[in-house]
Amino acid sequence: QVQLVESGGGLVQAGGSLRLSCAASGTTFSTNSMGWFRQAPGKERDVVAAISWSGGSTYYADSVKGRFTISRDNAKNTVYLQMNSLKPEDSAVYYCASQRWGNARTVAAGSGLYWGKGTLVTVSS
Repeated sequence: QVQLVESGGGLVQAGGSLRLSCAASGTTFSTNSMGWFRQAPGKERDVVAAISWSGGSTYYADSVKGRFTISRDNAKNTVYLQMNSLKPEDSAVYYCASQRWGNARTVAAGSGLYWGKGTLVTVSS
């Protein structure tokens, strides 16, 4: 069974940076496309970024382009989300997701995914 465990969330001031990590187990990580989603209170869960199983393609939501970077380390079975220039509107619970094979865009579509339990990011103004 696929297990995804997020870490790295916390409280940061606006303009600051955080790096989220998601460790995967119970699957062959290198055959999984991965993604990060977020959900703020009272809002739907939306895609933030995604990366293909090969690492060759990525997807970013318009709201985070140029500020966030998704990457993966297949040797560590881990996907990362580097978040720079954080804004208060980035505050949310961030979820890691995986999909066997697929690509960045199929992960971004949000269906047929395995999910982690989330990590809270709070950006103060």
